[in-house]
Amino acid sequence: MDAARHDNLRGIAFMVFAVGTLALMDGGLKWLAPHYPPLQVAALRGLCSLPLVLGWIALTGGLGRLLEVRWPLHLLRGLLAIGMLASFAWALRHLPLGEAYAIFFVAPLLITALAGPLLGERVGAARWIAIGLGVVGVAVVLRPSGSGVSLWPGLAMLFAAIAYALSALTVRVLGRTDSTQAMVFWMVTLLSLGATALALPDWQPIRAQDWPVLAAIAVTGAVGQWAITEAFRLGEAAVIAPLEYTALAWGLGLDWVFWSTPPNGRTLLGALIVVAAGVYLIRNERRAQATPLPGPPDPAL
Repeated sequence: MDAARHDNLRGIAFMVFAVGTLALMDGGLKWLAPHYPPLQVAALRGLCSLPLVLGWIALTGGLGRLLEVRWPLHLLRGLLAIGMLASFAWALRHLPLGEAYAIFFVAPLLITALAGPLLGERVGAARWIAIGLGVVGVAVVLRPSGSGVSLWPGLAMLFAAIAYALSALTVRVLGRTDSTQAMVFWMVTLLSLGATALALPDWQPIRAQDWPVLAAIAVTGAVGQWAITEAFRLGEAAVIAPLEYTALAWGLGLDWVFWSTPPNGRTLLGALIVVAAGVYLIRNERRAQATPLPGPPDPAL
């Protein structure tokens, strides 16, 4: 076995582990969602991450560049993070995790669509085909006729995907001047402070049984991000990125085990269309010798 193939296999193993770990984190958010206001869930997600982020920045020597940033874009990204996570948490009150993933998976396609008008990037025919397929898939999951899934939670999840896509585009701009440590620190800090301030009027005491869940969210989030970094370091992006769509399988499994919610046929069909659109987009980028777009993100970062 040649070295490149061996590294790809190691990368695949890391990615499958990472996606499963992050799905557990999202499952923790779904567990909290019925018991706390959406803004409080968003605040708790940020506050859980902040100590780990600070430790990582200190270890990597990034403290000195935290103030050398483009403040307007960081403030915008913080607002988008608050809106994204609050919408995500509210939608999880009403949607199975697998169905939520099926809708959120349209985010990479939205990044492609918005990169044209906002960043001046070229969006060719193949990319528009993938975007169109993704929209069809989401429409199948949402079932706007009203026969099945609640429309408003589905639209809230779609809003979360749009907010994530816009945030990802700000990262493309910020990455030209600001350090990775600064981008992570200010997003988590602004999320924590902003969501906490907005949630304070309706803040609910943390139940004793939820402290282990919060600890698990912090740990799984950190470990999952480390594993994703290792996966893309070891393997080819075109091989690794499509595996992010295995989050759907993890979500469906968690729904079945913890919430006794089996998937329905239309959700599976819509998810399959969205996944196919994303994989087609990634493979097309590889053939075009361009950098492949990332697969579906973790909305709870």
